[in-house]
Amino acid sequence: MSKVFCGIDWAENHHDIALVDQDGIQLAKLRMSDDRAGFHALLELLARHGDSPDDPIPVAIETPRGLLVASLRATGRKIYAINPLAAACYRDRSSVARAKSDAADARVLANILRTDMAAHRPLPADSELTQCVAVLARAHQDAVWDKTQMVNRLRSHLREYYPAALSAFHGSGTLGLDSAHARAVLAAAPTPATAARFTRSQLRALLKRAGRLRRGIEAEVERLRAIFRRDHLHQLPQVEQAMGKQTQALIQQLDAACRIVDDLAAATEEAFLAHPDAKIITSFPGLSIMSGARVLAEVGDDRERFADARALKAYAGAAPVTRASGRSHVVVARAVKNQRLVLQRSLP
Repeated sequence: MSKVFCGIDWAENHHDIALVDQDGIQLAKLRMSDDRAGFHALLELLARHGDSPDDPIPVAIETPRGLLVASLRATGRKIYAINPLAAACYRDRSSVARAKSDAADARVLANILRTDMAAHRPLPADSELTQCVAVLARAHQDAVWDKTQMVNRLRSHLREYYPAALSAFHGSGTLGLDSAHARAVLAAAPTPATAARFTRSQLRALLKRAGRLRRGIEAEVERLRAIFRRDHLHQLPQVEQAMGKQTQALIQQLDAACRIVDDLAAATEEAFLAHPDAKIITSFPGLSIMSGARVLAEVGDDRERFADARALKAYAGAAPVTRASGRSHVVVARAVKNQRLVLQRSLP
């Protein structure tokens, strides 16, 4: 086990480094730049204090991501991502006056490893392919959330002047506002007055260009014409035209959001299916390719990441928290958990 510990207080343009020994004595400090030259200076500093491939010096830092963390992980050393709130508690132990500086914070992080390394978990040693899946799966998840926000904005806007559109396209999926058919129709008829003048041939052409429908094209054409020709309340003509322009802008943004979701979904599926654990993960009931990719992204493929099944359940938020003191005994839901694992069940 290494007898030297490294703490890094990271910032946008530079990082402060502190090395301490097993007695808490500071051996060295350094302010490095956020570039290749700064990283090589860090490696040279570690090497001068006993760093080697067989016994690398562990590093504590307050973030689990970024180029610096990725470069340090590539050296094979253990990286401990310390929660900033936890680091703040340790800072109060070393300074009752609540003094603070970047160099002092780096020293606090190094001392966290010296005294409480067993209480913190290193970043998992996931394979490169798993890290690739994690980037794509999280980006797809974020894109789905962004698309949902766009749909809600469009729905809220249409409610102010275009109730026929909400009647024609409701819910999500095949006939929702995010469907290709809804976007094609609303782009061509952004106002209720325009939609009311649609002919059957115009509607038929729009629906055919948008793609295949589960129900027949003719039945859908008649349904839409009946909705658009009903008597609805209207805004003033010029106001309605202006709101139609806003609808076209929202449709363009929604089109882009839908394309992004589709592109990221395809890339995520390709990367996930190339992973050797894909068949195992998708063999579990209820896990599709996309949900399986999200599980792999958050759990990883480091077999030593979790000590037991209970640790995995706690990480996923499935294990409750017990608070017992004297006569009080309360069991509550776990608040600190991986939110993406919890929320992925609500996504397609």
